[in-house]
Amino acid sequence: MRETEKIHKGREDVDHNREEIIGLVDRDSVIISHHARVRMFERNISTDDLLSAIKVGEVIESYPDDEPCPSLLMLGFIRDHAYHVVLGICDDHLRVITAYMPGDEHWTDTRTRRKKE
Repeated sequence: MRETEKIHKGREDVDHNREEIIGLVDRDSVIISHHARVRMFERNISTDDLLSAIKVGEVIESYPDDEPCPSLLMLGFIRDHAYHVVLGICDDHLRVITAYMPGDEHWTDTRTRRKKE
């Protein structure tokens, strides 16, 4: 994470983003980046599983100053395994940037980033 990056966890932003995310998924306005496709293949994640996890997932971090679109980090579950999905929330589409299983090296649990020492 960049030093200057702001992380927002306010409920108002999160609730607004959840509604927007679900609407974009329902309208099939989702672009999955090449990087995300490669990671999905490596981790045996289908597009249907990914979209389902996004629709019911929980926003755990928000990065409103990211360019070219604000982005966020979601926690979702695929076949009973926790996954983090990084999404760009653009004006007319949702961009899946990556999906990964949160590891102990960077996370104390699936929702809490480990503090840097």
